[in-house]
Amino acid sequence: MERKAIFVDVDGTLLTEHGHVPDTARDAIRAARQRGHLVFLCTGRSLGELWGDVLAVGFDGIIAGAGSYVEVGGEVLAHRTIPVAELLPLIDYFTGRGVEFKLDTNEGVYASPGAPDQLRATLAAFLSEAGGELSDGYGKFADVMVTGENLIRDDVNKVSFLDSEVTLDEIRTRFAGIFDVIPTSVDFFGANSGEMSLAGVTKATGIATVLEHLSIAREDTVAFGDSHNDLDMLAFVAVGVAMDSAHPDVKAVADRTTPSPDDHGIHAGFEALGLI
Repeated sequence: MERKAIFVDVDGTLLTEHGHVPDTARDAIRAARQRGHLVFLCTGRSLGELWGDVLAVGFDGIIAGAGSYVEVGGEVLAHRTIPVAELLPLIDYFTGRGVEFKLDTNEGVYASPGAPDQLRATLAAFLSEAGGELSDGYGKFADVMVTGENLIRDDVNKVSFLDSEVTLDEIRTRFAGIFDVIPTSVDFFGANSGEMSLAGVTKATGIATVLEHLSIAREDTVAFGDSHNDLDMLAFVAVGVAMDSAHPDVKAVADRTTPSPDDHGIHAGFEALGLI
C-alpha cells in the first residue's frame, strides 16, 4: 500500500465524549505509523490546549488553530496570526455585547473575565448529565484559561466565543470578509458558541502546506473529522471520513463514515481503509 498522509481531528473524533483518547485509537495511530504512514493532528485547538494525553499518542506533525499553525517533525512551516488591527474591533464588539470569549495562542489561552466560570458551569451541567466529572478531559478547557492579562496580543491564532444571546449570523454579518465564523467544534458549549479564524484560513490550507512540504500527492490523503471546522478538510482530501456522531453537514461532504470515538471509530476507520 502507498504511504498515506492521515489527518485526525481532536474533539469529537480522536477524543471520547468525556475528552479522553481511547486505547484503540492510540494503538491504531501507532500501528499506522509503524507501517510507514504519516499521521498528523489537525485540530481547531491551538498548542496551548493540546495537553499531554493527546500529544503522547505520537504524531508526525500538527496542524493547529484550525489551520493557522503548521508544523512537521518539529519544524514550523506556517504560523498566521490575527493582526492587532483586526483583533481590537472584535474584542470591543464582544465586550460591548456581553459575550465571553477566549483567545487561542500557542503559549496559552487568554480569556475574558467571565469565560472560565461560564465554561465550568456549562461543563459541569454536561458532565453531570453524561455521568462524568468536571475533572474529566474536557474540564481542562476552563483550567488552562488565563484571565487578567492584556488581551491586545499579536500572537492570536483563533478566537472562540461562548454561548450568549448574540447569534452566529449577527457575528458573521459584523465581521464579513475579515473572519470566517463557524459553530463551535464542542457542541455542548452552547448553540451560539463558535469559532473565528481569519478569512480563508482553514484546516485544508494547513493540509496543503504539509503536502507541498513533503511532496505528497493529494490522492494519498485521508482525514477524520466531525464538526464544521472539518468541512474544508474532508472535502479537500482524497478520502474524508466522518464520525457517526458527526454533524449532518459533515457527513454530507464525507466519503464514508466510521463509528463514534466512544465506539472505537478511529481504529475501525483505519482498519476499514487498510491503514493497519
